[in-house]
Amino acid sequence: MNDNKNNNRIELRGVTVQLGDRVVLEGMDLAVPEGKVTAVMGPSGSGKTTVLKAITGQVPISAGEIRVGDVFVNQLSARKLNDMRRNIGMLLQNGALFTDLTSFDNVALPLREHTRLPETLIRKVVLTKLHAVGLRGAAELYPRELSGGMNRRIALARALALDPNIMLYDEPFTGLDPISMGAAVRLIRQINDVLGITSVVVTHDVTEVPRFADYCYIISDRKVVAQGTPAELENIDDGVVHQFIQGLPDGPVPFHYPAPDYTRDLLERH
Repeated sequence: MNDNKNNNRIELRGVTVQLGDRVVLEGMDLAVPEGKVTAVMGPSGSGKTTVLKAITGQVPISAGEIRVGDVFVNQLSARKLNDMRRNIGMLLQNGALFTDLTSFDNVALPLREHTRLPETLIRKVVLTKLHAVGLRGAAELYPRELSGGMNRRIALARALALDPNIMLYDEPFTGLDPISMGAAVRLIRQINDVLGITSVVVTHDVTEVPRFADYCYIISDRKVVAQGTPAELENIDDGVVHQFIQGLPDGPVPFHYPAPDYTRDLLERH
């Protein structure tokens, strides 16, 4: 755990998540400081996205506890869980925009669904959010008329529509060109600082992390294997951390998913 134990917006304590026969997270401890940007990194399949789903109560936990603000997620009723989620914005990996809605209507959707604001006020809020991500001029365009990076920014504007105090990002840089990635990195940092919110960014883009993150976790094999500031991670003497940070194909993290003996598998008759 980091040293901000009395000022953490989110805490996972001994969290285990089991989906069917597969243990995805095991005894995980993780803390997200209030008002900071925390990066969660790790190899593919290590459970990074499951951390976000656990925080929002989308997957049940088998052991441990999760605290968001003053509430324990694993103890909430369905109604109170929905109330908590209204204070959390989430940017999904693919943006998940509605293709038949304009950019304006995509951003307006949560306001129309969850508030009773008049359309005149909704218009002002939507244009403000679109302006914040640099796409007010694209308000009447449809997702098919925009690039992947622009769609991701529209999705970010939608995630911010209800003024959440927590933002969760699931692989926000996947598939972006260098210019779009630079814009996304800057937006995450600026939005967190200007709005005074708390952010968690799941990513495997190691080189970008020092540009936006205050604190980092690396998870592998269902657990936290390293934590610290971006600079501190560079000096951690651990095989998994070294392999991940350096992008090495060979190391403790195997290339092959566990499988029976290759030769026997090929020769076996079915």
